[in-house]
Amino acid sequence: MAKFAVTFVNAKQMNIENFVLDTVKRSVNALYGEIKSDALQVQQTRKEFEGDYTLVVFPLLKISRKSPEATATEIGEYIVANTPEVKSFNVIKGFLNIVLSEEFWAKCFNEIEADNSYGFSANNGRTIMVEYSSPNTNKPLHLGHIRNNLLGYSVSQILKANGNNVIKVNLVNDRGIHICKSMLAWKKFGGGETPESSGIKGDHLVGNYYVAFDKAYKKEVKELVANGMNEEDAKHEAPIMKEAQEMLRKWEAKDPEVYSLWQTMNGWVYDGFDITYKAMGVDFDKVYYESQTYLLGKSLVEEGLKKGIFFRKEDGSVWIDLTADGLDQKLLLRGDGTSVYMTQDLGTAYERFKEFSLDDLIYVVGNEQNYHFQVLKLILSKLGFSWADHIFHLSYGMVELPEGKMKSREGTVVDADDLIDEMVKTAHDMSQELGKLDNATEEEAMEISRMVGLGALKYFILKVDPKKTMLFDPKESIDFNGNTGPFIQYTHARIKSVLRKAEEAGIKPAQTIKGASLTKGESELIKLLADYPATVHLAGNNYSPAVIANYAYDLAKTYNGYYHDYPIIKETDSDKQSMRLALSMVIARTLKSAMSLLGIGVPERM
Repeated sequence: MAKFAVTFVNAKQMNIENFVLDTVKRSVNALYGEIKSDALQVQQTRKEFEGDYTLVVFPLLKISRKSPEATATEIGEYIVANTPEVKSFNVIKGFLNIVLSEEFWAKCFNEIEADNSYGFSANNGRTIMVEYSSPNTNKPLHLGHIRNNLLGYSVSQILKANGNNVIKVNLVNDRGIHICKSMLAWKKFGGGETPESSGIKGDHLVGNYYVAFDKAYKKEVKELVANGMNEEDAKHEAPIMKEAQEMLRKWEAKDPEVYSLWQTMNGWVYDGFDITYKAMGVDFDKVYYESQTYLLGKSLVEEGLKKGIFFRKEDGSVWIDLTADGLDQKLLLRGDGTSVYMTQDLGTAYERFKEFSLDDLIYVVGNEQNYHFQVLKLILSKLGFSWADHIFHLSYGMVELPEGKMKSREGTVVDADDLIDEMVKTAHDMSQELGKLDNATEEEAMEISRMVGLGALKYFILKVDPKKTMLFDPKESIDFNGNTGPFIQYTHARIKSVLRKAEEAGIKPAQTIKGASLTKGESELIKLLADYPATVHLAGNNYSPAVIANYAYDLAKTYNGYYHDYPIIKETDSDKQSMRLALSMVIARTLKSAMSLLGIGVPERM
C-alpha cells in the first residue's frame, strides 16, 4: 500500500544541513561554475571519522576534471578560507569531511537554549485523525492492546509536535457476534453475577464469560462429531452458536431484553477500560461506537447497490467483486441483513471526514488487517469519495512472549492490568534495591515506581520499529543500564540533581556560551541537540516513535559519558562551570520533551 505524503513545516528543521549545503554550493560554483543543488550530496559524517558533515565528491568529478582527493581538497580549502563557521576539513578518498567551528556550535546552542518550544513546529493548519485502541467489549485489554494504545498515543503526540491539529479517537467494537457470545454465556452460566457482587473488574468479568462460551461451544462441537457429524458442519450446527446468532439478530431488531442486557454488560466493560486507559496514560478526544455507525454503513451499501457497484446473491447477502483489481469478492451484508466489520468501517470513515473535514485519517491496527484496509480504501474510492486516498493504515507487528502467541478465546492472554501492576512492582523492588528510593517519602517512592515501571514498558515497546513483530521481555525492559526507559529517566534525574546542587551553592547556568570554552565533548552534545527538530520531523513522516526513542537514548548515553569525563559542580573555572550547567539544563529539557512524545514521564529525583 502506497504511503500518502504528509508535509510538515518547521523553519528550524535541518537549518544546519541547509547551511552546509549552501556553503558547499557557493564554493563549487566559485571553483567550477554553476551546479544544481541535486548534484550535491551532503550527509552527517559517520561517527568513526572526524567531521560534522560530509560531501560526496564523486558526482563533481566531471566538472572538476580532477581526482576525487584533489577535488575534495580544493573544495575544502576554499570553504575554510571563505567560511568563518568552518574550522577545518579532512579528505577520505572521495569524501570531504567538514568540521564546523566551536563558535558555530556555541551560537547554535544559544539559539536552542532561548527556545522553550525547541523541536516543535508552529501550527500548519492540517487536521489529522488517529484511531487507536479499538477494543472489543467481550474481553479486557491485553498486551497486544498495550502496543496499539502506546503506538497510537505516541504517534498522535509526534504529529502534534509537527504542527498538525490531531484528533485522537477510539472506535469501540460494541456489537456483533463476539459480544453476543459473552452475553449468552452470562445468561446461561452467570447466575446474576455482577462486578460488584463478584469483586471482579467489569471487563475481566465479561471476558470470563467469553472464555466460558468457547469452552461450551467446543464441547458441543465435540459431541456432534462423536455422533457422526463432520467437524465443519458441527461448528455451524452447535446449538450454543445458533443461539448467539439469534441473539445478534434480536439485538439488531432492538429486542428490549437483549438490548438491555447489552447495555448493562457493555457498561461494565467501559468502566473497566477507563481504569486501564488511565493507568496506561492514554486518552481520546472522541469515542465512536460501532452500534451507532453500522446503520450509516448499511445505507452506503444500499447506495452502492443502486449504482451497481455491489451485487446481491441468492441468499440475500451483498458483495463487491474486486477480482478485476487483483483481489477477491468481499462480503458487505450477510443474508440475514446483519452487517460485518467492513460495513461499519465504511460508515465510520464517511462520518469522520464529513464531520471534521480531515486532511488525513490514520488507523493504528495490527498487520493481520492489512487486506481489510486495502479493501476499505478501494471500496470508498469506487463509491466516489476522493478522500479515500487520505486514509492510511499504520500497520504494526504483533507482540509475542517467550512462551509464544496469545489466544483470547482460551484465556491465555497477558492481561494489561496485571502487566502494568507487575511492571510497577518490579520497578519499585529494583529501585529500592539499587538505593534510588533512599530519602523518598512513601508517596514519592510509589510515584517514582509507577513512572519508572510504565516508562520501562512504554519505552521497550516503542523503541521497536512499528512494522516489526516484537518479543516482549518484562525483565529486560526494567534495567537502569542500556537502551531502556529507566536509563533515560535516571539520566534526567541525575541532571536535575546536579542543577539542584548548583542552585544550593549559588551557581547559575550561563545565559549564553562562547565557542572558545567548548570541548569536543560539548560540541558533540550540542550537535545532538541540534538534531532534535529533524528527528521529530523524521518520526512524524514515518509515524515511528522508535526514531524518538533511539534519539533520546543516544542523547542520554552521550551525556552520561560526558558527565563521567568532565566535572561540573567541582569545575574551578567559573565560565566552564556555568556553561556546563547550561548545557546540562537544556539536555534535561530535551530529554523530557522527547520522552513526552512517547507518553513517558521523567522523575525529578531518583
